[in-house]
Amino acid sequence: MSEIEIAPDDPRAADVRALLEQHLEFANEHSPPEDVHALDIEGLLGPAITFFSCRSDDQLLAVGALKQLDDNHVEVKSMHTTRAARGRGIGRAMVEHLIDVARDRGFARISLETGSMAAFAPARALYASMGFEPCEPFGDYRASPNSVCMTLTLEPRSVVTPSHRRWSREYLRRALP
Repeated sequence: MSEIEIAPDDPRAADVRALLEQHLEFANEHSPPEDVHALDIEGLLGPAITFFSCRSDDQLLAVGALKQLDDNHVEVKSMHTTRAARGRGIGRAMVEHLIDVARDRGFARISLETGSMAAFAPARALYASMGFEPCEPFGDYRASPNSVCMTLTLEPRSVVTPSHRRWSREYLRRALP
């Protein structure tokens, strides 16, 4: 795999739209309707959303977004890695990028909601390995046996890094658990 690039993107792009459709299908397949919190394309175009894609040689590998909840708190939304890219550290690189962007923008906390079902276990394990801890529901979420909320307190960084980053194959090898 050559170098990957994570950068802002348009959720209306054809390949991104197709991956987001898979993301929504996955959420609807594994969660009851009242606990599907994935955003559709229109939701990802909102002013509180910053949407990113991860690509290598122009091939889409993953998507992820940040939703500003308030001046100190941001939420991870629409994290999804293509089937072909799973297990290669791409999801980890995207989450690290989202954490870096949130920290660089001065947020004190980054949180997420994911499913409690077995299908979501790899996502929960990834988030936990990156320091996210279970928390009470936040924002508009309510307690549900089908949801797990997680949060990470962000410590200020003494040196600001750019929100537009590139990762090499070497980084991905080191990022894998």
